[in-house]
Amino acid sequence: MQVAKWGNSLAVRLPKKLVDDMSLHAGDTVEIVQTGKGRLEIGKADQRAAFLDRMKKYDWAVPPGYKFDRDEANER
Repeated sequence: MQVAKWGNSLAVRLPKKLVDDMSLHAGDTVEIVQTGKGRLEIGKADQRAAFLDRMKKYDWAVPPGYKFDRDEANER
């Protein structure tokens, strides 16, 4: 893969086979980690799981008998 200039940054274009194998789509987030001198590892970031992990710290309790009413919420 060739490194190219993109604004003030550098970019690498991912080959179609890699994109297909990783099920990547435009807008997805990937994580790149240096695994050794001159070696990188790429992985698709699971943003949904990361969000749920961040939300666990709030541990909101729902009042007993509470039922969410979508229509009532949309009236506000």
